[in-house]
Amino acid sequence: MRVYLGSDHAGFELKNHLIGWLLDNGHEPVDCGPPTYVADDDYPPYIIDAAVRVAADRDSLGIVIGGSGNGEQIAANKVTGIRAALAWNDDTATLARQHNDANIVSIGARQHTLGEATRLIEVFLGTDFSGEERHVRRLAMVTRYEETGVPPRLPDSGGA
Repeated sequence: MRVYLGSDHAGFELKNHLIGWLLDNGHEPVDCGPPTYVADDDYPPYIIDAAVRVAADRDSLGIVIGGSGNGEQIAANKVTGIRAALAWNDDTATLARQHNDANIVSIGARQHTLGEATRLIEVFLGTDFSGEERHVRRLAMVTRYEETGVPPRLPDSGGA
């Protein structure tokens, strides 16, 4: 599988580690940067580049990495067609794919050891979307909002 990766300085070491791990496990990593460590770099150009590439390459997934992963998740989610999820344990990595059909996982490099972070990637990449009707329905609501700007109807509360 093609996997696009982007990070900032805090995620640089983990990104490089994961590129090697992905190669060793039969994946095709695409490094969206940064190409070198710069202590005060800005993550949005690298993260948004990775997200744009994932959105354009429907058979791919992405990994974005920062100190906490929060800013990277937010930036990736600004790209139309991206569903980026912050994973911090096996359950969140699994459910991101299984229930939310996430196409990008965000990892906080300062929150995990290399081994823990690698495990989160292994779980994320190894999990398929369930395709259950309730999840498909919910994702369709989000996609419609993303495309039209019109919020989904609120359920009828039955009140006055």
